[in-house]
Amino acid sequence: MNRSATVLLTALAPVSWGTTYAVTTEFLPADRPLFTGMMRALPAGLLLLALARVLPRGVWWVKAAVLGALNIGAFFPLLFLSAYRLPGGMAAVVGSVGPLIVVGLSAVLLGQRPTARSVLTGVVAAFGVSLVVLQAAGALDVVGVVAAFVSAASMSTGTVLTKRWGRPDGVGPLALTAWQLTAGGLLIAPLALLVEGAPPALDGRAVGGYLYLALANTAVAYWLWFRGIGRLTATQVTFLGPLSPLTAAVVGWAALGQSLTPMQLTGMAVAFGATVAGQLGVRPPAREPIAAPGGNRRKDSPSLSGGRAL
Repeated sequence: MNRSATVLLTALAPVSWGTTYAVTTEFLPADRPLFTGMMRALPAGLLLLALARVLPRGVWWVKAAVLGALNIGAFFPLLFLSAYRLPGGMAAVVGSVGPLIVVGLSAVLLGQRPTARSVLTGVVAAFGVSLVVLQAAGALDVVGVVAAFVSAASMSTGTVLTKRWGRPDGVGPLALTAWQLTAGGLLIAPLALLVEGAPPALDGRAVGGYLYLALANTAVAYWLWFRGIGRLTATQVTFLGPLSPLTAAVVGWAALGQSLTPMQLTGMAVAFGATVAGQLGVRPPAREPIAAPGGNRRKDSPSLSGGRAL
């Protein structure tokens, strides 16, 4: 599959995530961020684990737990917390710094020197997203801002580490996705019970909403996302992130009757242009790194830093 097709398939993940807000507000019980995070992650992880029928081996038990905590277990609750506490999409604005975090972490962990173009593109993408979702609606909540930033940093770190560690020999993206979703869901489950108490009563709409989140929005979307991480650079993948708030704005306009102002339309064009620019002029690795059964990258697999040993 050529790079353009890989980019388009990977882009379906943040597009799907952009529907999360509408589904949450229209179908799911209110004020249950931990329970909702668990219902997104754990059923999806167990389903993919049953399909893959592969368990981690050796050091990958630890690596899968770390990646699951960063990409799922910490990211989901913090993201919902920031969305509840910040007005007018501010969480999306703070979260849009993800590409810049990945650029910095890629320099440290992957040996990829940041370019002026990648930094500028990240700034432009964040600016475009701010035009779309930022509304002057009350004072900023410090806890919400911190939660939004830490959630972006958590997902960005997980993306770069997923790229650095690759995957074990004989293990495909499906199993790697299953491990992370299951680990993240198991991390959230006791917190949900402790903080939010017993699960709420669910009607047919809520069941349908959770089924959508677990299957299309999480199982399929995260499989596409981690598959893309293996075939593209970490920077390319994270520059697809702005598609999520852009999709949320479009869904709000099309399905929820929310209006789009000329400034928001301008911001959408700017953010989308930055997303496209983030895919250009970058040569992805020749093939996905494969770790040896013991957890280390095989000697015959290419370095992620363009030939330098990590």
